Amino acid sequence: MNDFDARFLSRNGLAARQLAVLLLHHEPDTRLPRVRDFAEELGCGNGTVQAALQLLEESGAISTTARGHLGTFLAHSDRTVLWRLSGLGTLLAAMPLPYSRRYEGLATGLRGAFEEAGAPFAVTFMRGAGARTAALLEGKVDLVVLSRFAADQLIGRHPVELMADLGPATYVGAHGMLVRHGVDLDAPGLRVAVDHTSEDLRMLVERAFAGREDIEWREASYMQLHDLFARDEVDATVWNLDEAQHRIGPGVEVRPLGDEVTRELALRNSSAAIICRTDGAKALATIRDTLDLSLVTRLQSDVLKGDRIPSY
Repeated sequence: MNDFDARFLSRNGLAARQLAVLLLHHEPDTRLPRVRDFAEELGCGNGTVQAALQLLEESGAISTTARGHLGTFLAHSDRTVLWRLSGLGTLLAAMPLPYSRRYEGLATGLRGAFEEAGAPFAVTFMRGAGARTAALLEGKVDLVVLSRFAADQLIGRHPVELMADLGPATYVGAHGMLVRHGVDLDAPGLRVAVDHTSEDLRMLVERAFAGREDIEWREASYMQLHDLFARDEVDATVWNLDEAQHRIGPGVEVRPLGDEVTRELALRNSSAAIICRTDGAKALATIRDTLDLSLVTRLQSDVLKGDRIPSY
């Protein structure tokens, strides 16, 4: 460890790390709070704040300029350096398994947007929004990617907040009714596949077959769909067509969803959302404010069209 690194472990260095978090919220060419205002927020003396600012300038994280009675302005900031010095670390996001090109594109877009915003970013993959949310609440991950519909359900039940909504067709392209060829959907004893680890799919399936008391529910994951249909063990389901297109055989028809309510629910399921813990929202606020969501969708679109190799 060199002398400069050791200085960041001192009292002034600790203040510099705390100050780095605050400065992530400031854009270049904007006036900074007064030294005594920073000191009050950090709970330290004016001299400590001045030494912390000097440490950050020496590190190349920021440069400031004094403009007389107008105050001190932030002339330049390197968000990557500020983030590193802040001690916030690499953001770990939990996403669905990358079994579709859309999810690969989403992971690629998120990595590009977060890194452009100056935040190191990594992805871990978990099946089921419930499992991903549990990891978030346990502090194992910092962010969770899921559908906007699932996010809305979880926000009402857990201390989590919405960080971003990426818009329609960013999470899935579309949902549809999968029906084994020749099956009468009105026939009694219809065998319907459902994945209870997915709140989205469970709600869609239950909505699509609402009022039916003669349904035989069959638990299934997307990996099992092809075999279940091929072995004549299920007759129908509602599924994400990004997943289903490689998992169904020639004997299965894809039909559009029915009523307007179901279609509206499917639309909310198609939008990707990012949630974070409520107690971590303040630290992530600067990233939320500077995250270029259009870059996420642009990179995702490039991957979907085959113009970009997935990178995450």
